[in-house]
Amino acid sequence: MLPNPVAIAELAVDKKATTLLMPISARRALNDLPDELWTKISIEFYSDPTDAVFKGLIE
Repeated sequence: MLPNPVAIAELAVDKKATTLLMPISARRALNDLPDELWTKISIEFYSDPTDAVFKGLIE
């Protein structure tokens, strides 16, 4: 689990990222992400490290 996934997502938006790769375990914590940030970034979730590498290579 990430210590603060909302802060990571906010930083990604500040840095003009369009897609963010996050572990599925961070999904519930991201409920606190403000609505306006959800429209600015696409969050892709992964289930394990292999899935993360695969999704990272596709983008």
